Amino acid sequence: MITRMILVRVPAERASEAEGLWKRECAPLMIQQKGCLSEQFLRSRETPGEFISLSTWENQAAVDAYRSSAAHKEIQKHSRALMNVSKVEVKSYDVAG
Repeated sequence: MITRMILVRVPAERASEAEGLWKRECAPLMIQQKGCLSEQFLRSRETPGEFISLSTWENQAAVDAYRSSAAHKEIQKHSRALMNVSKVEVKSYDVAG
């Protein structure tokens, strides 16, 4: 299993917009992808405007298929409006043990 963490930082005044966009447009597309086992959108308790998309995937092939899918392109399209004011960092982790 692979867990992907996408850290997103947006200006605090756009946090509600970012959260709504992810819940309405992005998360539903991601969770429908073959090999996506779970997806959560976490809001920082300490830093307004900071979020983490935490998704779990069956394997790297599932992640790769998703990254080249129409759903991924659609997610990128939906989030472009925030991209010019946000910072995004993607990290992948193997489940240990």
